Amino acid sequence: MSSPEAEATEVLVVGAGQAGIAMSEHLTARGIPHIVLERHRIAERWRSERWDSLVANGPAWHDRLPGMEFDDIDPDEFASKERVAAYFQAYAEKYGLPIRTGVEVTAVRRNEGRAGFVAETSAGPVEARYVVAATGAFQLPSLPPIVPEDAGIRQIHSSEYRNPEQLPAGAVLVVGAGSSGVQIADELRQAGREVTLAVGPHDRPPQRYRGRSFVWWLGTLGLWEKSTPAEGAEHVTIAVSGTHGGRTIDFRDLAASGITLVGRAGAYENGVMRFGADLAENIRRGDENYLSILDEADAYVARMGLDLPEEPAARDLGPYPACVTDPVLELDLAAAGVASIVWATGFRVDYGWLQVDALDERGLPKHERGVSAEPGVYFLGLPWQSHRGSTFIWGVWHDAKFIADKIEIQRGYLAYEGNGRPATGLSAPAAAELTSA
Repeated sequence: MSSPEAEATEVLVVGAGQAGIAMSEHLTARGIPHIVLERHRIAERWRSERWDSLVANGPAWHDRLPGMEFDDIDPDEFASKERVAAYFQAYAEKYGLPIRTGVEVTAVRRNEGRAGFVAETSAGPVEARYVVAATGAFQLPSLPPIVPEDAGIRQIHSSEYRNPEQLPAGAVLVVGAGSSGVQIADELRQAGREVTLAVGPHDRPPQRYRGRSFVWWLGTLGLWEKSTPAEGAEHVTIAVSGTHGGRTIDFRDLAASGITLVGRAGAYENGVMRFGADLAENIRRGDENYLSILDEADAYVARMGLDLPEEPAARDLGPYPACVTDPVLELDLAAAGVASIVWATGFRVDYGWLQVDALDERGLPKHERGVSAEPGVYFLGLPWQSHRGSTFIWGVWHDAKFIADKIEIQRGYLAYEGNGRPATGLSAPAAAELTSA
């Protein structure tokens, strides 16, 4: 039984970003009672934790949930961050999802001596039989402790960056060569700033090839469905951009625009930043990744007999720029006029509120495809949760369907009345699972 003062629901979903919305849609379709609690607004990170000019990295026909299209932009265009946030708001309204905003979940604990969990929230306690942590993996900015705060340099994470005018006058060091890093570095350079970009290991898919988007190629080639990353590539970033109408990122082009490329950021001492000697190797491996997709695409076209135009110029990469062949290994930031650093170094998880046996000693989820080690607790929105596409909008929808199926099956077991009688209210998939158990 619930405590008298607690609100009761069957499923509590924490977070109303793309993961929480997808989860709620599937639960709603199954008639499973639930509520979604969001401490800010729906899709808040798209609204207030991204830079002003950000657009989606994939075209609108792909970077969406299956139940609704973008109705005001061309399918091959790239939605702005404001348009993406508005899309999720409209999606929640279309399906009548039970989302409550402005409610923060501060703790979730297992009930003592009875089933389910109790969540402490800013609006009072909530009891639920199942809990879905749909906050994803991009929760807290990851800032390497390299440059001390008293170094006299403005330091911000990419989630705080909004536009070039936000930064003090002077040169900028951007650390990180994934989508955020390359787009921010390019914007700063176009605004007339002197920019140094620290480049680490990365994948570099073609934005378009032979008339098709990279998302189409990853789909037709089965690359979205890979269930595990290559060894050592679990956290490799993807250098891709939807800006300027969508274009392939080539670090040679960034260098040609005046950006100085350097290797991975290393130690800092007495005003001098040191960089790894890995720049050429990182660029080479990124090129290798790019060319491998072209190879697979060409082979697919030939095998399927598709009438897609050849694009031999896509393989003309050109020579390495001077900053790659003769790399800068250390930089006196003051002498170079560097007044600010933008750390495009990703995020880390924060499940401190989830006080159950679902996390390892590092605070990371213990799970298989989102089903946690703690019965009744599920995760959603994690990188490689079930496949490469798990953190993408469409990918999280399919992961949410899997978790909704698992919850429905568990409900079926709990509804079983014994004496050989079937469980009441059991759907066909859950009944089949129970019968075969």
